[in-house]
Amino acid sequence: MTEVLRYSAFTTDPSGGNPAGVVLDATTLDEAAMTALAAEVGYSETAFLTAHDETRRRYRVRYFSPRAEVAFCGHATVATAVALAERDGPGELVFDTAAGEVRVTTSTDGGGAPRATLTSVPARTRPADEDTEIAPALAALRWSSGDLDPALPPHVAFAGNDHLILAAATRDRLADLAYDFGALEELMRRHGWTTVHLVHRPDPDRLDFHARDPFPVGGVVEDPATGAAAAAFGGYLRANGLVTEASRVRIRRGEDMGRPSELLVDIDPDDTRVRVSGHAVRIPA
Repeated sequence: MTEVLRYSAFTTDPSGGNPAGVVLDATTLDEAAMTALAAEVGYSETAFLTAHDETRRRYRVRYFSPRAEVAFCGHATVATAVALAERDGPGELVFDTAAGEVRVTTSTDGGGAPRATLTSVPARTRPADEDTEIAPALAALRWSSGDLDPALPPHVAFAGNDHLILAAATRDRLADLAYDFGALEELMRRHGWTTVHLVHRPDPDRLDFHARDPFPVGGVVEDPATGAAAAAFGGYLRANGLVTEASRVRIRRGEDMGRPSELLVDIDPDDTRVRVSGHAVRIPA
């Protein structure tokens, strides 16, 4: 019987953050079995270690939502890294994913809760198209163009997966998420987006954000905390000149779902890779 560990990422409270399944030995599982197991677990993603080199602490990792495989998942990466740190001790890890090589550093915060920092693949971003991307996304979300923050233009950003980034002008607009599930899912499949990353910046003088991520293509209404989207957003901030020096961005997620989380995003203006940090905690059986 395959053992599935359950962790919540980007939190120290099992009732918060984003739950992920972790299978530390998936060497005998084929794609159909991993898809079925991810559906049985029921979280937005489950990570499977399908090959490993324990001497070099290098692992092949595949990620599955309840519906299909995804190239990269940040919260499941953090959860898997913490699971390995608890089993083998903290240190440096290398994950070979469908999106590319992802390096992860784990630590125990001076004996406290384990933390993991992933370094993304090179990030990139481009302006979203008004007619084929922005307008239909707003219609599916039941937003209007006046709901957007003009200081943060709509983009499609990548750091392992593509994410449409839309910035809400107000916190109330972000909190009121009642979208057309089928319409948004169809649009996301057409463009290959993993999530729609909705953000709000309460104070234009601070690098603090609230965020939400609808995830209908994964079979869930919303992902409580998405490390891949956070990395893509870090690349977006860098490329758009919103971060011009080495900076740490704080993203609060899951508050409107009752699963609060915190993601710390480190951006270097001279590096296209983005670092995303967070804790993870075992979910009691």
